[in-house]
Amino acid sequence: MRRGTWSVLLTAVTLGTAGAAFAQSADPLPNWQDTATRAALVHFVEATTTSGGPDYIAPADRIAVFDNDGTLWAEQPYYFQLAFAMDRVRALAARHPEWQH
Repeated sequence: MRRGTWSVLLTAVTLGTAGAAFAQSADPLPNWQDTATRAALVHFVEATTTSGGPDYIAPADRIAVFDNDGTLWAEQPYYFQLAFAMDRVRALAARHPEWQH
């Protein structure tokens, strides 16, 4: 899945945890531009937090996702960026004999 798609899903899930407050707000994302992504997020959150609706998700079944800087960097137990860097070192090692010990 592309990073942008993950970001949209992350935002949607995070917004979904505040369903009651979201539903009462006149403009839940006042600083966002009026785009298709914004509309999709608003629709998703409204659909999944409207009690009695076909897509309703009970609060106990919702998952909250938080990150520290807008990326999907896993906090523990193993950083994905570290895994990527190690894989790249292995892939490039044949071209760099000076890395061999």
